[in-house]
Amino acid sequence: MTNVDEPVRPRPAAPPAATAATTPWPAVAIVLAGAFMAILDSFIVIVAGPAIQADLGASDGELQWILAGYQLTYAVFLITGGRLGDMLGRKRMFVAGMTLFTLASVACAVSPTAAGLIAARLVQGLGAALMLPQVYAAITGLVGEKDRHRAFGVLGVVIGLATIGGQLIGGLLIGADVFDSGWRSVFRINVPIGIVTVLLAARHLPESRAAFARRLDLPGVVVLSAALFLLAFPLIQGPEAGRPWWTWAGLAASALGFALFVRIERGVGRRGGDPLVRISLFASRSFSVGIVLVLALYAVLTSYYLVLSIALQDGLGMSALGAGLVYAPAAVTFFVFSMLASRLVPKYGRRVLEAGAVVLAAGYAATAIVLAGGLPFTPGVIIPTLMLQSVGGGLLITPALNAVLTRIDPDDAGIASGVLSTAQQVGGALGVAVIGVVFFDSFHPSAHHAPQAAATAAGHALAMSSVFTCVIAIAATVLVYLLPNHPRPTAR
Repeated sequence: MTNVDEPVRPRPAAPPAATAATTPWPAVAIVLAGAFMAILDSFIVIVAGPAIQADLGASDGELQWILAGYQLTYAVFLITGGRLGDMLGRKRMFVAGMTLFTLASVACAVSPTAAGLIAARLVQGLGAALMLPQVYAAITGLVGEKDRHRAFGVLGVVIGLATIGGQLIGGLLIGADVFDSGWRSVFRINVPIGIVTVLLAARHLPESRAAFARRLDLPGVVVLSAALFLLAFPLIQGPEAGRPWWTWAGLAASALGFALFVRIERGVGRRGGDPLVRISLFASRSFSVGIVLVLALYAVLTSYYLVLSIALQDGLGMSALGAGLVYAPAAVTFFVFSMLASRLVPKYGRRVLEAGAVVLAAGYAATAIVLAGGLPFTPGVIIPTLMLQSVGGGLLITPALNAVLTRIDPDDAGIASGVLSTAQQVGGALGVAVIGVVFFDSFHPSAHHAPQAAATAAGHALAMSSVFTCVIAIAATVLVYLLPNHPRPTAR
């Protein structure tokens, strides 16, 4: 479907679609390793935050930037990273992004100051932004229609495990304290994996690029990057600063920036140029609705596990390892149901997503009910409800990725993947900003006079946060019902 503002351009004949016999699964495994690392580093640092703050003497604001700076550059440059892959080659940009990510991880691991760690995290986010869009593009371009549900199912499992398992892996690494490395181990682990992935990608990953990515749309890059920054910066920094006037001014300016970006892109399309984002992509209901769905899901996922980690450590006084182990049953449950979803979706279609959305909302509601109903906030009480959430998340999050990209032409795979990844990061930043208000406004240990005041306060705050995430999950359920029920095969 083409936007009326953009002329239809003839496309060259596409190469034959990959078949089950020719699908290059080793290449898919290589890019999946990159996806795991990029997503993992958004979450693995959460449990390391208190140790980093104590070791480097970081202020609260510096700690926030250590956690959020990665997501900021990640979100701002994802779409540009997708376009650079379309232009210069997706293999080339994947290798470049992984190399930059690995070098930045070295800098993170040896940083002697909070400021140095923040700078290294910003560069690390840039490397992830160059790398991750190529993962989606590689799967869309290399895997045939017969195997694509399976490939995206595995990708969903990888993303889910990196998201949910990040705290567990971080806790295990810090608890092991190999070579007295403490929190630095959460960055050191990236180095050997990154080196091996770069070497394997250079040898085994096929090169590909979009047929019509002639040059970089610099005005589009500048305006979109500015609009995303004006959106992300107030969301990340605003709560710490007390939400002064400039946070609202930044959000308003961001809206104007996005409107200007759409106008620029339509103008480039009318002139027969190569816009950074073809606005016609959003004419596909599966893509436009799916992007909003992914944004909502990651607003829930990222923020919920952040406040849960704080509740476990600050409320129950658990160690990083203990808090990480609480996630283990949920991570296993997510893995099982993500794999199950990859088998069910080809047969039952959207009904799998519908069931997942309902169960996900029920899981958040169950957490709110058991905590608000008077049960004590303990791991034994919340682990079953976390597992219920993971049942729904596994059935929903995994196939949602395929729902977004299923009707995208392979030539648009890089930019569509960049938009999808940006929605994940912006959704995460938005969710953290909003749920942070809900959680911290409800977390008042001094207001409770019981011997376990912190645990009582943390349980109350987590209950309120669960109510909020349940509302978002219900909205996601509505979006699922707006998706096409029977996706057509991708044009090849």
